[in-house]
Amino acid sequence: MPSSSIPSADSSVLLVQLSDSHLFAEAEGKLLGMDTRDSLEKVIERVQREQPQIDLMLATGDLSQDGTLESYNRFRDMTAVLPGLARWFPGNHDELPMMQQACAGTELLEPVVDLGNWRITVLDSSIPGAVPGYLEEAQLNLLVNALSEAPERHHLVCFHHHPVSIGCRWMEPIGLRNPDELFAVLDRFPQVRAVLWGHVHQEFDQMRNGVRLLASPSTCVQFAPGSEEFQVDDTAPGYRWLRLHEDGRLETDVSRVTGIHFVVDYSIKGY
Repeated sequence: MPSSSIPSADSSVLLVQLSDSHLFAEAEGKLLGMDTRDSLEKVIERVQREQPQIDLMLATGDLSQDGTLESYNRFRDMTAVLPGLARWFPGNHDELPMMQQACAGTELLEPVVDLGNWRITVLDSSIPGAVPGYLEEAQLNLLVNALSEAPERHHLVCFHHHPVSIGCRWMEPIGLRNPDELFAVLDRFPQVRAVLWGHVHQEFDQMRNGVRLLASPSTCVQFAPGSEEFQVDDTAPGYRWLRLHEDGRLETDVSRVTGIHFVVDYSIKGY
């Protein structure tokens, strides 16, 4: 992984991932003691400084903490300053009907987008009223069709829940419940280059059968890597950038903000 937070530029395309913002209806809402609107604002400001040319912004679930229309409108308004296309998909805290209402008249929830020599497919792994994830048959069929219809393109597949163990025991039961079905699809298509998700509030970067598996920081509170029980990390909020090259190579790194100080409030549940 490059040490720089600035990707190299060529004929490739640049993606920015904002994940797990956990916004509230009220502007000063806090998650575990952190003001989530303020932290998202700081992350967006950093993105603007570091990535002036963005082709696609991916909002990879848990945009909202309370599932309110106000929170989605706030996220849409805050991220509108970023150039390029944008795609959203839900996480376990999101309420899809409210998200759909906030996205009415836009392409924000369209599941497939072609950029350069790549196809990005976004899936809904959320289960209404539940924390773990599951890819329903309709979502797996969507994925099969997206992959089958563009064999000449390189593919990035995105959803909210982690499909592999990330080494946090407490998160094992709340990941994707049918990862074998997902990988049975992915293993059929050699043009898949990477899988990207949110949910885990931390960095993750591994290879599986030649496919890069990536997870990213939250724009608010971070979870401690390798933790047995739930534990908040003192690492700062951030975002991930991905440079998708025409030949299928992928550069990526995480950039984190500075100057955010807060006291963890473990009395808050529902994270």
